[in-house]
Amino acid sequence: MNLWNKNFTPMLLSEKNKPFNSTDYIYELKYDGIRALIYATPKKVIIKTRNNIDITHKFIELESIKTLVKENTIFDGEIVIYEKNKPDFSKVQERLRLKNKDKIKLSSINNPTVFVCFDILYLNKDLTNTPLIKRKEILNAFKDTEYFIKSKYFPSGIELFKKVKSLSLEGIVAKKKNSTYEINKRTDNWIKIKNLKEETFIIGGYSITNNYTFTIYLGEYINNKLHFIGKLNISKKNKLYITLTKMKKTKSKFINNEESNVIYISPTIKCKVKYLERTKNNHLREATFIKVIEK
Repeated sequence: MNLWNKNFTPMLLSEKNKPFNSTDYIYELKYDGIRALIYATPKKVIIKTRNNIDITHKFIELESIKTLVKENTIFDGEIVIYEKNKPDFSKVQERLRLKNKDKIKLSSINNPTVFVCFDILYLNKDLTNTPLIKRKEILNAFKDTEYFIKSKYFPSGIELFKKVKSLSLEGIVAKKKNSTYEINKRTDNWIKIKNLKEETFIIGGYSITNNYTFTIYLGEYINNKLHFIGKLNISKKNKLYITLTKMKKTKSKFINNEESNVIYISPTIKCKVKYLERTKNNHLREATFIKVIEK
């Protein structure tokens, strides 16, 4: 397979709940941005998402990466925008949504992106069968710039995760030192451990998603008013489904929820939820259900 001319999905990660230490692994920060492959030559840069969508025109400041290479090169990494020294996912998403060339150019100046590079797949030849630690050595020959930064790695996953929690970062990634790069696959050789938060919220309503799942709508009281803060899907096999569908329906008690298909109930049931972060409009991101909090 000629990797340079091949459309492919980058190597994806499995997931664990807790950090660990092993001499077989190296550990990196998990950056909160947009996963991307960068195809670079001395004359041109092409940027593709993990779903093979060309987004080169969205991130014009990253064109400067072509000055780093002398031959055909494929980098794997994350496009991020830093806000107060931390990756800001909402800002990089805003950039991705821009369509106007002038607005993109202005944003590239006022809110420039950085490509955090954690792997190299091609350097005038296919490197995917080369062990990770050797690929890291090859990648190390490329210098960091204003728009291109190599991801650092560490020997202890537990210590790195402690640092991540103290700084409220997204999480860490554990990677086997001798792992090859498995394109189009999700593999246990790369493992993400997210820095998830746990909180208790009020269930204010639900909707029927399909034959297998239903959606619950979560809220919290702010100034004695119940504000909508997110929703999540749960299997209908969960006994909560029977509990909610038997409850008496009420008028909406949520602030800031405009969805029309919600069946509102008395906000008396609480549940514990894991989530990655709160967005700027105070909605939960990547929320998952843990359990109902018994009275």
